[in-house]
Amino acid sequence: MKQTWLPSLKTKNPQEGFELAIKLAQKGVEYTQPSEAIRNKLRPKYSRNANSLIRASEVISIHFQTVARANNYWQRR
Repeated sequence: MKQTWLPSLKTKNPQEGFELAIKLAQKGVEYTQPSEAIRNKLRPKYSRNANSLIRASEVISIHFQTVARANNYWQRR
């Protein structure tokens, strides 16, 4: 079993929430392609592809929606 790296979706503010969304997207790629060597080999190809970058932004956006909801959109009560 892998080490727990995500103890909670709770964050102090939206900035931390967005950073967590990025981390979730990165971890998704790592779990999908566990070989760092292969990821590094593919990176130059997708890092220059506008459609790939847009898709990556969309994945981060979806994760941010999840984190924001988990934090009740950081409303003070």
